[in-house]
This record gives sequence, C-alpha cells and structure tokens, in this order.
Amino acid sequence: MTTTTTTTVTITPPLLQQQAPALQLSFDPRIQNLTKHGFLFGKKLAASMSPLLHDVVYQGLGLNWGQLRLDSDDMDLFLNLVQDPKFYGASVTMPNKVAIIPHLDYLTPECRDVGACNTLFLRDDPNTPGGRLLCGANTDVIGVRESFVQNVPNADVYENRPALVVGGGGAARSAVYALHKYLQATKIYLVNRDPSEVEAVMKECKERGYGDKLVYVESVEQAERLEGPGAIVACIPDFAPVMESEKTVRKIIEVMLGKDHKGAMLEMCYNPSPFTALGAIAEKEGWQVILGTEAMIWQGIEQDKYWTGLDASELPVAQVKEAIAARLAELSNA
Repeated sequence: MTTTTTTTVTITPPLLQQQAPALQLSFDPRIQNLTKHGFLFGKKLAASMSPLLHDVVYQGLGLNWGQLRLDSDDMDLFLNLVQDPKFYGASVTMPNKVAIIPHLDYLTPECRDVGACNTLFLRDDPNTPGGRLLCGANTDVIGVRESFVQNVPNADVYENRPALVVGGGGAARSAVYALHKYLQATKIYLVNRDPSEVEAVMKECKERGYGDKLVYVESVEQAERLEGPGAIVACIPDFAPVMESEKTVRKIIEVMLGKDHKGAMLEMCYNPSPFTALGAIAEKEGWQVILGTEAMIWQGIEQDKYWTGLDASELPVAQVKEAIAARLAELSNA
C-alpha cells in the first residue's frame, strides 16, 4: 500500500484571529497551494482520523483539496473563515455540533431530528447572485446505518426486532435515529450508567417524533424478561466497570448478548483500539462484531458525497479502509 501524506495543518485560535479579518490563510504555504480547503472544527482534535480519511479521498480523485484542523470553539471566528471562496465544507465535532445549528440556513432531516450537526456543506443561494447557503447534515446517522447494511449479509438478523443502544451522548442519539428510521427496529432499549442522560435522550426523541419505541432498561431482572435484540450499538468508552452503575450496565449487556437470538453489534469505540472488552464478550457469545472504524469511514464517505457531489460508488472507499487500517496498526504498535 502507498503511504498517504496528508496536507493537514493544525491551526490555533490566536493566529487565526489575527488573520480572520482579511480571511488570509497565507501563514502556511501549503494552504496557498490547495485549490479548496475545509475544516475539522472542534476541540481535542489531535487523534482524529478525519483529515486522513478525506485526504485519501481527494488524492484518489485527483483533487488538490485538504481538510485543516481548527482546534477551537470560537463560532464567530469559524463563521468568518467559511466565507473564504476556497472553503468547501467542514466536519463539525464536539463541542460545536449543537452550537452551530442556529447559524445554518438549511438542515437535512437527520440533522434536524437528531438535533446535532457534524457536517457543514454549501449550496448556492437562489436569492443572492454568487451567494452561498450554509447547510447542516448529520452523517453520524448514516455511519451507523451503513455499518450494518455494508457488513451484515442478512438484514433479517436485525430488522423487525428490538435493538439496544448503550450510552447517552451524541453518538447514542444518532444510533437511536438510525435504528428507528433505517434499520426497522421494533423497540430500542437504552442502557446507560446515568439515568438523567437516558431521560434527556428519551425526552428529546419524543419531542422530535420518534421516542415512542424507546425503553429504558434499568436492571438485570428487567433485561432478563425482554425479547433479545438483533442490533446493538455500543457508544461508551472501553473502560472496565468500576462504579456499581457501570457494573449493572455491563451485566445488562451480558444478559442481552446471552439470549438465544444472535445479531450484530456495532462497537463505536475505536480509540485507542477498535478491539474492545465488549466486542470480545459479544464475539464469545456468537455475535457478529462491527468495528467502530466502519461507522467513522461511512460517515466520512457520506460527508464527501455532500462536498464533491459524487456517489459513494465513485469514491475510493477501499483505499480509505486500507489507510485507516494502516493508521490503527501504527497506533497499536506505538
């Protein structure tokens, strides 16, 4: 495999604030040489594989584009930078996924219903010659959907059956929506160590019209009485349970995995490794385990569909998978 050299640049807010009024990115000569540039906009971005993923796509297409890390939560700064005519779009991550929504002109149905934006793309403004609309999408949902569709040969394994989501954060919300809208879950069990987070998820989903299927599983005894799931999406870090609430969550998951029906589990955690303790338990119980890198890859491919206007079949998906696998191997051997 050919090693990919990315053109990403880490940008710090003080320097950007000096340049933003003139919208000049000339502080790094590599940016001058890009035909178009985008951003990865959020905090704690050092470990993100997003720039690598997109650079592999652009190199495969022969595009002189690049995604720049913008480690910031300064929304005014970001909204100034996106006015650059060479800007094509952005990956939006925490803590900006919700904060950016009021500044957007259009939201896709997934973005609106989940209440979080991880992708900013541009469209022409029909009312302003030369103007551009800032549009928001949530491709995390598509990442969850495609992880199952692309990797599970028989959809009967998970369709028209209950599903289980472990966690209570943004990834869990995207998983709930994907299971509801695309994967035909009859019910969606929620398991999490923090009841208040589960209550917030249920409240938001009900307000947006898809919360009736949600069932909060609070105890091992309750889990034992429930019909087994066909799809599980685990959205929690790969830490050994310490607190009693964490131990209860682990036991509930083990009960679900031990039921007669064996389905597929998407383990969203892939940092520092996609091979997690939960994944090992699921495999031992006879479940198919889908690595979290699959969700990351497919949400990124969906982003590039928005930005390039191409279909997934026209994008170098195989090269992306090779590059991500190589990077994970490097990290595991470091």
